[in-house]
Amino acid sequence: MKSVERQLEGLVLVTVEGRVDLSTADAFRVALTAAQDRQAGALVVDLSAVDYISSAGLRSLMIVFKAGKAVAKPFAVACPSPLLREIFTISRMHMVFPIFHTLREAIETLAPGALSAFEAA
Repeated sequence: MKSVERQLEGLVLVTVEGRVDLSTADAFRVALTAAQDRQAGALVVDLSAVDYISSAGLRSLMIVFKAGKAVAKPFAVACPSPLLREIFTISRMHMVFPIFHTLREAIETLAPGALSAFEAA
């Protein structure tokens, strides 16, 4: 699992690549928590390059989501593959936090001011 963080106005975008499973879930949670702590605004997690997410990975997302919610920092997941969407549905996580089909949709909803910087890049 790899992650890349990108700061935008009022938002941090973390793009994740590979598998998020028992062996990588802690590193995933640490990366997301660090990104969330560095930004006063929203956190969007781009899962477009994630092949698989296990229950340990879902738990990491939940921990980060709850931490952000406690301090009023919006959180969303974007671009999950059909397999990941199925995993979110089966686990009912799609009812817990917002999941968007595109990054543009997530950014426009959580931090509209960041949209021009996102599209310019």
